[in-house]
Parts: sequence; C-alpha cells; structure tokens
Amino acid sequence: MLAECGKTRVLCTVSVQDQVPQWMYNRHAGGWLTAEYSMLPSAGRPRKPRDGRTGRPLDGRSFEIQRLIGRTLRCAIDLAAMPEATLWVDCDVLSADGGTRTTAINGALVAMYDALLWMEEQRQLPKWPLRGMVSAVSVGLVNGEAMVDLDYHEDSSAEVDLNVVCASDGRLIEVQGAAEKRPYTMAELQQMLDLAQRACADMRKLQEQALGL
Repeated sequence: MLAECGKTRVLCTVSVQDQVPQWMYNRHAGGWLTAEYSMLPSAGRPRKPRDGRTGRPLDGRSFEIQRLIGRTLRCAIDLAAMPEATLWVDCDVLSADGGTRTTAINGALVAMYDALLWMEEQRQLPKWPLRGMVSAVSVGLVNGEAMVDLDYHEDSSAEVDLNVVCASDGRLIEVQGAAEKRPYTMAELQQMLDLAQRACADMRKLQEQALGL
C-alpha cells in the first residue's frame, strides 16, 4: 500500500508470520501485531543516515513512531480472535513533507485490512477480528489559526503541533502534541480536536474507497 498525503509518501506492507513472540508461547492468547518504521535516507533534506549503519541503535524518533503505529493498530483489532500468528507492519517513508507518522497509520490500516482478507481466504481466521477503522491526522496552530495536515513548512512554524488518531466512531485513540512557541488554551485545544475528528472522518472515507468498501 502506497499512502500519499501531499508530498509525503509512505510504503506500508503487512506480513503474516505463523508464530507469536516468545513471551506469548503456551498462553493461547491469540495473535500479535507489531510495527516497524523507517525513513529512507533520501526521504528528506538533508539525507538521513540509514538506521543501523552508524553503529548506533534505532533512533529515538523512529522507535517512538513505530510504537505509536503498533498501539494504534492493536486498538483496531481483536487479537484474541486471531490465530497464533504475528502481523508484521512495515512503514517505510519514501518522501517526507510533514505528517509521516499519520500517513503511515492511514496506509498501514489499509494494508492490514488486505492482510486479514488474505488470511480469511486461506481459512486462517476463526472470525473477522477487525473492530473498525482507525485514521490519523496532524493539526496545529499556525499564526493563531487552526490548520489540518501540516506540511513541513507549516509544521516548522507552528505554535502548537498535534497528532490525533481516531476510531471509526470518532472516539480518540491517541493525542500527541506540545506547544512549540507559546502555551495554548483549552478552547484552542478543543478547536484543534474538533478539526482533527472531522479530518479523520474524511480520511476514513478515503481508506474505505481504497478498499472498495
């Protein structure tokens, strides 16, 4: 699944591994889902060294984003209804212009849905495990104005930057954010959350369209 949002492009794939992590052995607790995220060296400017090539472990930003992707998708799926298998979600950023984590989540959900369809065709699923769609957007305050889907230029000048993940019914799964230049009010936060929920609903329609639902 190639997810595009503006100039941001993320390749999202999901692989099915016929085993669960060692800590789940003999627990008969169903399946598991985990995610990996990487920004390819030429995705942004300046070039970012490839993970693992500098002799250092995965950088903190990539680690935090892949944990976010994993948490988000685990909220969308009933893992207890899965067979003892692991869904490996890989999100590789090909081009970055802001919103890479939210674009990765949106694309990964579509890729996961396709993987579950394949498992269903292979008669590997005792029942359909997906609880519903999840979608994500970035929002922020730029020159005092609430904006959605910030690109790099807007994000770098934003007074507040939020990443919001919503379930298909509009409930919040995760809100990440901080003030960059000044504190913000509860009224401004509510304005940004309202904007994010509407944008997530629009994104969900695009996901369903991509899946032919």
